[in-house]
Amino acid sequence: MDEFAKPPADVYVLAAHPDWRESRVNRQLMAVAGSLPGVKVQDLYGRYPDYDIDVPAEQANAQAAQLLVLLHPIQWYSMPPLMKLWLDEVLRYGWAYGRGGTALQGKDVWLVATTGGPESSYHPQGYNRYFFDAFLPPYEQTATLCGMRFLPPLLLHGAHRATPPELQAHVEVFRQRLSSYPDWPEIAELGACPIVDVPSTDRPLPNEAAG
Repeated sequence: MDEFAKPPADVYVLAAHPDWRESRVNRQLMAVAGSLPGVKVQDLYGRYPDYDIDVPAEQANAQAAQLLVLLHPIQWYSMPPLMKLWLDEVLRYGWAYGRGGTALQGKDVWLVATTGGPESSYHPQGYNRYFFDAFLPPYEQTATLCGMRFLPPLLLHGAHRATPPELQAHVEVFRQRLSSYPDWPEIAELGACPIVDVPSTDRPLPNEAAG
């Protein structure tokens, strides 16, 4: 039996790129994800050009999946603004975290990202001054707060200058990983998803102004 013949577990890919015409890598990754069985792809900028996110629909998509993939280029050491808005709007207190917020517990999060700078630029002696891992805590903690496992990211540094063979190899790794999920050797080593308690006293009452 071919190793890719087995349907993967349900996967929801959130793809965010402000201008797909300028994308060398993420556009190919989104297309590959959309061709795989059991994988649902959401082009955030195509679906929500007005930034008016359908929260109930997105919550249903996220809850139905076992793996949530965040696919995007790194912009100012973070994610594109519409993906950040998706997190703000969809991962609500009482649903994704906090009291009663168990909708995503036990699921996985996988960051698939590209950078413009080469890997050597993410170094204390490089112009980005830090190893890339230094920019991951917001992603990791978002997953942790929701009771999700943060899987080892798939990164392509220097995407603007990657050669066609390098791009093809990266796309193939992505396809193989999605196709074989959840049978990744490193998942067994990660253990169970953490459960984090957020005291109700740390959340404002409905009539209180947001901080």
